[in-house]
Amino acid sequence: MNVKRQRRLVAVLLLVLGVAIAVGLTLYALSQNINLFYSPAQIVAGEAPAGVRIRAGGMVVDGSVQRDPQSLLVRFELTDYDKIIAVEFSGILPDLFREGQGIVALGSMNEQGVFIADEVLAKHDENYMPPEVAEALKASEAAAANKGN
Repeated sequence: MNVKRQRRLVAVLLLVLGVAIAVGLTLYALSQNINLFYSPAQIVAGEAPAGVRIRAGGMVVDGSVQRDPQSLLVRFELTDYDKIIAVEFSGILPDLFREGQGIVALGSMNEQGVFIADEVLAKHDENYMPPEVAEALKASEAAAANKGN
């Protein structure tokens, strides 16, 4: 092989290697920012990984909201009408947060099975429900209807 072709081959191989490294690093960075959605039933079933940031959604259980008078810590329960999980959040809740409200919380599960939320998102009007929450509620209602038959 002549020297000119050898140089071109090395240049093309280095270019391909550079592009492969750039694509690999981009995919790695994107995978770190993905927050997968889990319903309370999936979390109770153990499908949600412990210690990994996820999104959990459902309805706030009536009568479950407990506010710590000394801090901003709020404890409440979240349900998909099938299973219930405990949630802890330290911070200011959205104005639209209330019992019986559909929410999505971002955070992770701890070793005790409590969802520690870093952020709580509430629906923005009376007619809207996050698509993931609506799908999870429909699936749990269908499962409950099948159990009854």
